[in-house]
Amino acid sequence: MPPFASASSFTPPRAERRPHRFTAHGVDICDDYAWIRAKNWREAIQDPAVLPQEIRALLEAENAYADSVLADLAPLADKIYAEMEGRIDETDSDPPARDGDWLYYRRYRAEGQHELICRRPAAGGEEIILLDGDRLAEGKDFFDLGEAIHSPDHKLLAYSCDERGNELHRIRWLDLASGAEGADIVDHCAGTIVWTRDSRAFLYTRMDDDFRSAQVFLHRLGSEPATDRLILSETDPAWFVHLRAARSRGHAIVKISDHDCSECWLVDLETPEAPARLVLPRREGLRYEVEPGRDRLFMRTNADGAFDYKLMSIALDALDLGEWREEVPHRPGRMIFNATAFADWLVWLEREDCKPRLMTKTRDGVEEELHFEAPCHHLRLQRNFDFEQPILRFSYSSLTEPEEIYDYDLATRARVLLKRQKVPSGHDPAAYDSRLDFATAPDGEKVPISMVWRRDRKSGPGPVLLYGYGAYGSALPDSFDETLFSLIDRGFLYAIAHVRGGTEKGSRWYEDGKLEHKANTFTDFIACARHLCALGLTEPGKIVAEGGSAGGMLMGAVANLAPELFGGIIAEVPFVDVVNTICDASLPLTPPEWHEWGNPIESAEVFRRLLSYSPYDNVKAQAYPPMLIEAGLTDPRVTYWEPAKWAQALRARMTGGGPILLKTNMDAGHGGAAGRYDGLEEDALRQAFAVAAVGAET
Repeated sequence: MPPFASASSFTPPRAERRPHRFTAHGVDICDDYAWIRAKNWREAIQDPAVLPQEIRALLEAENAYADSVLADLAPLADKIYAEMEGRIDETDSDPPARDGDWLYYRRYRAEGQHELICRRPAAGGEEIILLDGDRLAEGKDFFDLGEAIHSPDHKLLAYSCDERGNELHRIRWLDLASGAEGADIVDHCAGTIVWTRDSRAFLYTRMDDDFRSAQVFLHRLGSEPATDRLILSETDPAWFVHLRAARSRGHAIVKISDHDCSECWLVDLETPEAPARLVLPRREGLRYEVEPGRDRLFMRTNADGAFDYKLMSIALDALDLGEWREEVPHRPGRMIFNATAFADWLVWLEREDCKPRLMTKTRDGVEEELHFEAPCHHLRLQRNFDFEQPILRFSYSSLTEPEEIYDYDLATRARVLLKRQKVPSGHDPAAYDSRLDFATAPDGEKVPISMVWRRDRKSGPGPVLLYGYGAYGSALPDSFDETLFSLIDRGFLYAIAHVRGGTEKGSRWYEDGKLEHKANTFTDFIACARHLCALGLTEPGKIVAEGGSAGGMLMGAVANLAPELFGGIIAEVPFVDVVNTICDASLPLTPPEWHEWGNPIESAEVFRRLLSYSPYDNVKAQAYPPMLIEAGLTDPRVTYWEPAKWAQALRARMTGGGPILLKTNMDAGHGGAAGRYDGLEEDALRQAFAVAAVGAET
């Protein structure tokens, strides 16, 4: 029996066709489902209750149809959910980080959905729960706790939360002695918080009407937010404003960037009203980030042709002189992708041929590499509060090994294990194997594929879940994900296709997967699927492809190009209506996207290129594999109508296959459900779909 045979018993929703015609660069376009984009979409993202009824009815009908078709999978999804739940440490806790006389950490209570923000005296004493995420979430359909930052004097806590899923945060603050909450609440924020040194004010980024972080403000506690002081503002709609605290906590760092270049400003947290200091002015193609050390400012930059980045420094008190010193030179193919500074040390992460390395350098110029053996692993710098002491906190995991968090003494080179991720139901890394392999793309490029499987997996072609993204220079991590082992234990091989558009092989890998080279992302993914078949690990029809957001566009593209390869496709919040979105400058995230995809409004060549691969515009009269498509009603990044229109176009034009299932979370946005157990329910359903799509063991 073919997968989802029961789907024929249910009638999928058929939206009315209301042709909307327009001409661009001499090309006539007809969009049958343009009406699904509500005229009041901005208001609906902030308040879903105002969504027009006919659109709501369509989305609810889609949900009902998907639930009906997937009903037979409910027992399997419940079983997988229970397995995933069994791998979660219910009372998981961060290793405490010392700040002055206190140890700060986050933890969960048993069965809790959201984190507790806690501290206890460093000298010994009882735990104090500063903020209870579960209590804050009570009665809300969606709740996501953003930052929770204590003040320098340890007397106050400021925190942000998103209560719609639209990424518009609200910032509140608490008096930690009395528990009293300040009456002054700051709305429409990006969620980041940086305290001033006097503990009487904080900096934050405000979102504009187009859901773009555009301004940095200073809020004095107890004052009306309407009177907050503007620190920095960006009016170009293609640029976003990002805020964070320096590790030294003497400065706030404001980074203003688009997808092509950036500029950074330093705000002195002793005198935040003083003019911010510009590090380097923006110019085309210049990307950089900064971090203050004791007396020098360190910079990771691609300046002067260092396309895979180098590290520079300059005296903080002579910033205007421009006398930069090279700390770590550029080396093509070695991507320096993160860096931080302690008082007397420089630390950075680099990647070469998909393999990360952790590097350190003393003030005297002595470099050291920390070694890790796993072929597919992930390294991450963790936060600790002490800037003066040479203690680096970092985490390590691999595709087979749970996360470990270490404190590393940069001076003595002693490494102390603080935490090893618990898997309560059990996990034996020796029962699994991993490998880094390379597929050959049509143009001869070698595309990395990370994979993990059970050592006792049956020989011969078996089921595969192949994940991809390939955009914005984002590199997919080879990190431990306990949720995947329900599939792996059912005989799946899990593989990550490190396609062009990311930076797994350096900045060139990114450049070769954007703009006029975007098609490489799609053909790389297909090459990875075919390579796995050639190795005898799988065969056409036994591969489930998965990707989200820009990776959802990848799913749409490969479904159009090579549907016969895939037994199923999972597309989470997929960016698939590319032409209509990138041609509409009124949409909040369109102008920033032109550096990634090109500007089809100004260029006929770009318009025709986008039209050649836009998934929605290239649905063909062919058979398509079963698809599970997910959307979020309050998503400001990939708006709900993109996946909704795509689902309708697929059903209208396909000649066989399917079913096409659209599930819209009516209470969430781009990231899906926020609670840790709610998120597991979504994961379990995806995995049940994958098992059913390829007829794997249940």
